[in-house]
Amino acid sequence: MRALEPIRLLILGGTSEAARLADAASQRFGATLEVTSSLAGTTRDPASIAGTVRVGGFGGVSGLAAWLRRDNTHMVVDATHPFAVRISGNAREACVLEKVPRLVFSRAPWRPKPNDKWRNVSDLDTAAALLPDVAKRAFLSVGSVRLGAFAGLPGVHLVVRMIGPPPTPVPLANCSVILGRGPFDVEAERALLRRERIDAVVSRNSGGPATYAKIRAARELDLPVVMIAPPAQDTGQSVRSIEGALRWIGNQVALQTPTAP
Repeated sequence: MRALEPIRLLILGGTSEAARLADAASQRFGATLEVTSSLAGTTRDPASIAGTVRVGGFGGVSGLAAWLRRDNTHMVVDATHPFAVRISGNAREACVLEKVPRLVFSRAPWRPKPNDKWRNVSDLDTAAALLPDVAKRAFLSVGSVRLGAFAGLPGVHLVVRMIGPPPTPVPLANCSVILGRGPFDVEAERALLRRERIDAVVSRNSGGPATYAKIRAARELDLPVVMIAPPAQDTGQSVRSIEGALRWIGNQVALQTPTAP
């Protein structure tokens, strides 16, 4: 009986949208749907998430494919960060191998508004090469994985924000680290930029409302923003709203639910 074997949804998460989707799907579909959220494990104290939470990598495409098969997963929603290229690519290939339906829940990237002073670049290395020409004290909001791209910049002090204390020393000689978890409001971001005497912001164009306040604060303070474009990805079927993702999940639930004889 299906009631004894719930339909299984894997959400590849780590974003605020993924957590909200897990909560909304659990509420809407109840015991019909078993929700598992997968986190990379880079955050020491993740926020509470509805359903089951697993932490850590899968071991590449083959590892994820094996996990989908072993767990009898019926569908996957990729709600990872727009810059999480590796896990998204692995998910695409693993779902093809196992014939598991996959949806990408993607954020719309930010668009410049009047009075924004963006310097658009394609990647971290280009952003780092440009930074000495535009800043003496830069606010760095690019995640923690590739901070080394900004090592050794002449004459630039970097203020780095992280969700939690870094597990290993930050690979930057001339920097200070501040801790904070979004969403952030504009007033607090404006105060932070003033307090730290920031003269440029470096940000990935990750979209969404959770971290946009720093972009608005930079605009209000007439500061340049070195904006790193999101990587191009073959997303396949995608939505940009919780409700859109819930409709897709509902369709998959209907397809997986056997009809009475």
